[in-house]
Amino acid sequence: MLNKPNLYVETLIIGTGFSGIGLAIRLQQEHHKDFIILEKATSVGGCWRDNTYPGAACDVPSHLYSFSFETNPNWGRRFSGQAEILAYMQGCISKHQLQNKIRFQQEVAEAKFDATSGLWQISTVQGQHYQARFLISACGQLSRPAYPNLKGIDNFKGAKFHSATWDHSVDLKDKKVAVIGTGASAIQFIPAIMNLAPLL
Repeated sequence: MLNKPNLYVETLIIGTGFSGIGLAIRLQQEHHKDFIILEKATSVGGCWRDNTYPGAACDVPSHLYSFSFETNPNWGRRFSGQAEILAYMQGCISKHQLQNKIRFQQEVAEAKFDATSGLWQISTVQGQHYQARFLISACGQLSRPAYPNLKGIDNFKGAKFHSATWDHSVDLKDKKVAVIGTGASAIQFIPAIMNLAPLL
């Protein structure tokens, strides 16, 4: 298969989570129009698109966990849930007309700086190649779930999944559920599933 030609853009942003969206809007406000955002998924939202576990919500008050230039006086509650936060992000993209700046299903595989040309050379898993004067990673620290290395986990016969990739096809009713970890996600979804399943 022939390599696709390099596409030049002044600024290339990786990710359509809060950081990527906020940066793109700020670039437009400063009259910088030559930029694109690469997104590995088929829709925007970063961790607020991916994390759909029961009870998913922000642990920061919504009036603070939002853009200062795009305040929202109509949050449904102080600590808003996943769906409302994602809708807010989608609304920002629509209002600031970023749809045509996003390239979906473009996962960055490699990025190298070429000192001779002074440009970043970016390749995606899908075989597209880009050149950019500025490269900004906004993919976030929560873009890839971390799985514990547990002895014997491969022999476990029941359903197993990470909270960040919640398997909604699994019916937890009357099932025995073991939760590994007591972080922010666990303290949100455990109360949400306690009426369905006994916890070990």
